[in-house]
Amino acid sequence: MKKLLLLFIGISSLVQAQKKDISLEDIWRKGTFRADYMNSLNSMNGDFYSLLNYENGSSTVDKYSYETLEKVATIVDSKDLAGLKYFQSYSFNNDETKLILGTNFKQIFRHSYLGTYYVYDIAKKSLDLIGTDIQEPTFSPDSKKIAYAKDNNLFIKDYSDANVVIQITNSGKKNEIINGITDWVYEEEFGFVKAFEWSKDSKNLAYLRFDESKVKTFSMDVYGKEKYPTQHVFKYPKAGEENAKVALRIFSLETNKTAEIRVGDYEYIPRINWTNNPNILAVRTLNRHQNDLKMYFVDATTFNSSIVLNETDKAYVDITDDLTFLDDNSFIWTSEKDGYNHIYHYDKDGKLLNQVTKGNWEVTSYYGYNADKKTIYYQSVENGSINRGVYSISLDGKNKKLLSNPTGTNNAAFSKNMHYFINTFSDANTPPVYTLRNDEGKVLKTIKDNAGLKETIAGYNLSKKEFSTINVNGNDLNMYTIKPANFDANKKYPVLMYQYSGPGSQNVKNSWNGSNDYWHQMLAQNGYIVVCVDGRGTGFKGRDFKKVTYMNLVKYETEDQISVAKELAKLPYVDANRIGIWGWSFGGHMSTNCLLKGNDVFAAAIAVAPVTTWRFYDTIYTERYMRTPEENPTGYDDNSPLNYPELLKGKYLLIHGTGDDNVHVQNAYRMAEALIQANKQFEWGMYPDKNHGIYGGNTRLHLYTKMTNFIKNNL
Repeated sequence: MKKLLLLFIGISSLVQAQKKDISLEDIWRKGTFRADYMNSLNSMNGDFYSLLNYENGSSTVDKYSYETLEKVATIVDSKDLAGLKYFQSYSFNNDETKLILGTNFKQIFRHSYLGTYYVYDIAKKSLDLIGTDIQEPTFSPDSKKIAYAKDNNLFIKDYSDANVVIQITNSGKKNEIINGITDWVYEEEFGFVKAFEWSKDSKNLAYLRFDESKVKTFSMDVYGKEKYPTQHVFKYPKAGEENAKVALRIFSLETNKTAEIRVGDYEYIPRINWTNNPNILAVRTLNRHQNDLKMYFVDATTFNSSIVLNETDKAYVDITDDLTFLDDNSFIWTSEKDGYNHIYHYDKDGKLLNQVTKGNWEVTSYYGYNADKKTIYYQSVENGSINRGVYSISLDGKNKKLLSNPTGTNNAAFSKNMHYFINTFSDANTPPVYTLRNDEGKVLKTIKDNAGLKETIAGYNLSKKEFSTINVNGNDLNMYTIKPANFDANKKYPVLMYQYSGPGSQNVKNSWNGSNDYWHQMLAQNGYIVVCVDGRGTGFKGRDFKKVTYMNLVKYETEDQISVAKELAKLPYVDANRIGIWGWSFGGHMSTNCLLKGNDVFAAAIAVAPVTTWRFYDTIYTERYMRTPEENPTGYDDNSPLNYPELLKGKYLLIHGTGDDNVHVQNAYRMAEALIQANKQFEWGMYPDKNHGIYGGNTRLHLYTKMTNFIKNNL
C-alpha cells in the first residue's frame, strides 16, 4: 500500500512538472490564451440577425436565423462592389432595404473617427458615395434621407430629391464650434459621439451645438518619425475651468428653418431622445454639480418645454441609456433613488406608475421590453455582487424569472423582437460559453464553448482564483487571491495587490480571465501571491457604498487598500516586508498614494498612466465626484501625491504614454519633478506617442516585461 501511495505521488509530481509556465510572449505576442468570441450581432427584423464577416481581403454582411443559427443569405459582398474593396462597418435602414457601409476610418479620440461611407441599395445592388471624412451617417426613419457631420457641420443627403445635399449649419470651425458631434469631454465622460437625432416622422432633426471657443486648449507633442515633431492641439476643460456652451436646436425639413430650444438653466445636455410621439423630444439636462437632473419634453411644433422628471442626489446622478418609451409614451427608467439601482415605470406625464424591481441588489443592465408580453429583460447582481444573472419581469413587477445560470457572469444579446437571446456565460474557471436561448431562458443550442481554450489551459500551471471577503474599516470588501500552484502555508511569500478603485468600478468579479489575470498567474508561478480588493467607492453594492467617496476621491479608497495590506501582513505565510501594489489610470493614482501614505506597509508600487492631481483632469468626471477646486481645495490637495513626495520610502515605477489625450503625461512629469525636488529616487518609463492604453506593436510586451522585472527586482 505504501509503495502504491509513493508511486501515485511520483506520478502526480511528474504531471505537474510536465505542465508549462505562462510566458509574457504567450500573453502579449502569441495570443496563446485568446478566447473564441462571437462577432457582435446586429439584430434584424423578425427572428434574424446579421454579422460582418471577413475572408480573403473582402467583407460580407450575412443574414442568419436565430432559430437555427444557420446563414440564410449574403446581403452584400464587397467582391461584387466596384470601387469598394472592403468595408469595416455597416448599418441598416428601418425596413432593411438599404445599408450604410463604412471604410477608411481615421481615429479622432477614443470613440470618434472619420470615415468614407456609402449607401447600398439591396434590391438594385447599387452603391452611392455619401461622403469622405464624414462622421456618424444615419438614416432617417423613412429611409429617404441620411444625416451626417463633416468639418464640424451637419448635412442631410436627400435620396428622394435627386440626392440633393442640404447643409444645415455653416458655423463649424475646429476648436471653436461643433454642430451635431460631441466635444472631447462629452465623448469621454458622457459616452456618446453622435449629437443629433431624427424624429420618428423624419420631419425634424434635433442636434446639439457646442461653442468651445472659450475652452482652454491642451497641446501634445507628437514625435513621429520626422525631423521635427508636430503638435496635437485640442480643447480640454480641466476641473474648475470653463466648459463649452451647449445649445439645443431643432431643424425642420418642412420649413428649412432651425430653432434654438430653451430648457431652463443647465450646464450639460447629456442626452436627447425623440419619444414615440414624433413631435415630442425628451431632453435631459444637468447642473454643473451633476446632482440635479431634469428631463424635459419639448414640443417641436411650439418649442414649448415642460419638466416631466427631476432627480436629485446629495452627491451626483449618473447618466445612462436606460430610457425606453412605450407605445403610450409612458417610459421605463432606472434610478438609484431607493439606495440601489432599479427599474421604474412612469406615465407620459412623468407620474410614477410603479417601481418594477426592488431589493438590496442592483440592476446592472437593462436589455429591453417586449410589448406583447409586457415583460422587461434585465441583468442584475441578485445572486451576489460578484455575479451577474439575466432575468425577466412583468411591467407590474410580478413574475420575475431567472433566464441564465445563477452564478458567474451572464450577458444577454436579445433579438429585436425579444423572442431569443444569446447568453454569454463565464466564471473564474470557465471561459466564455455562448448559448442560444428563448425568451423563457430555455437553452436551444450551444454555439461556442471554447473547448480548445480549455484544453490549452489544462497544459499550463494555473492557480485557482479564490473569492472571499475581508472586513476593514467597518465594511466587508470583496476580494480574490491567486496563490502559487505549489503553495506551502509554512513558507513566506511576497504579495502584489492589484486594484482600480474608481467610482462604480469592479475588479473582483466571477468571470473569465483577462490579460492581467494571465500576468498575475505568471507572477504566481514565480512565487508571488496576487490579491485584489474592491474597496469603498466601487460598484454594485448600493448607492451609499459607492458615493461615500464623494468630495474626497482616493482618500477612503487608499485607506482601505492600506488596511487590507496590514491585514495581509498578519498572515503567517505573507512576508510583511514584501507587499507591493499596482494599478492603471485611477488605479495608478491609488498605487502612488498607497506607497506614500502607506509607506509603513508597502515596499513597492507601479503606477501606469496615473492621475497625480485631480486639478489636471476634466470637468465632467472630476467635478461629478469632487465639485470644483475652488469649492473643495482640500479634497483636491490632501490626496494628491504631488503634495507629499517626501513620504516615499519604497520602490516606485512610474509609466506614461506621451500621447495620452485622456490622463495627460503632465501628471507623470509633475510627479517626477516633485520626487526629484524631494531627492527621492524612482524608476520611470515614457512610451512615445502612446495613448492612455499604451499599446501597438511590441509596446505591451515591452511594458509588461519592464513591470515584471521591476517586481522581481524590488519585491
